Amino acid sequence: MRRRPGIGGLQKAAAARDQYRLLGENVAKLRTDMMKEQLATFKSQLEEFARKHKNDIRKNPAFRAQFHEMCANVGVDPLASNKGFWAELLGIGDFYYELGVQIIEVCMLTRPLNGGLISLQELCNHLRQRRKKDREAVTEDDCLRAISKLKVLGSGFEVITIGKKKLVRSVPTELNKDHNQILELAQGQGFVTVEEVQRRLSWTSGRVIDALETLLEEGLAMIDNGSKDGKCQYWFPCVSSVYSFVGSDT
Repeated sequence: MRRRPGIGGLQKAAAARDQYRLLGENVAKLRTDMMKEQLATFKSQLEEFARKHKNDIRKNPAFRAQFHEMCANVGVDPLASNKGFWAELLGIGDFYYELGVQIIEVCMLTRPLNGGLISLQELCNHLRQRRKKDREAVTEDDCLRAISKLKVLGSGFEVITIGKKKLVRSVPTELNKDHNQILELAQGQGFVTVEEVQRRLSWTSGRVIDALETLLEEGLAMIDNGSKDGKCQYWFPCVSSVYSFVGSDT
C-alpha cells in the first residue's frame, strides 16, 4: 500500500509552489520593466526623429503617414491633444484642426447636392482644390484622421464603406441593408433604374420603389426622366463622378 505524504511533505510541496510562484512573478516583473524601458527608449528616439524631420512630416503626406504608423507602434497619439509636446513640436494638431474645419465646410456646401453623403475620394478632391496654394498636400489618410477627431466632438461625421467605396456621412441618416445594396449597385455607372435593381437583386418592384423613395426623401438621390430609353434613372451624386467637382471652387 502506497504511503501518503505526511505533514512535512505537504509543507515542502507548498513551499516549493510558493517559490515557483514568486519566481514567475519576478520573471514577469523583469519582462515588464524591460518592455517599459524599451518603450521609453523608442519614444525618446521617436521624439528625436520628429525633431529632425519636422518639415517632412508637415509637408510630405507619405512621410506623415509613416510617422503616424511609427507612433501607433509605440502607443503614441500625436493628435490626442492640441496642447503638449507633439503639438508644440510639430504643429500637427493645428494641421488636422484646420483640415477638419475645411472638411465640415465642404460637406455643408455639397450637402444640397448629395444629401450629406460624399465619397472620400471626392472629398479629398475638393480639399485639394481649396488648398492649391498650400504646400501641405492632403491624402485620404489625413482626411480619415481628421474625421476621427470630428467624431469625438459628436458632430455626426462618420466614414462608412459601401462596396468598394468609402463614404463620408455628415448627417445622421440611417441607411439599411437595402439602401446600401442600391448604393453599391449604383457605383458602376452612377445611377440605377427600378428595372435594373429588380433584375440584379431579384427584388419586387414595391421593395425597390420603397427603398428608392427613402433615398430621394433623404436627398441622396436625384431623378432623371430624360433618358433615351424612357426609363426613370435614379442618380446618386455620392458615387457618381459626374458631380465630383461641382462647387469645388466656392
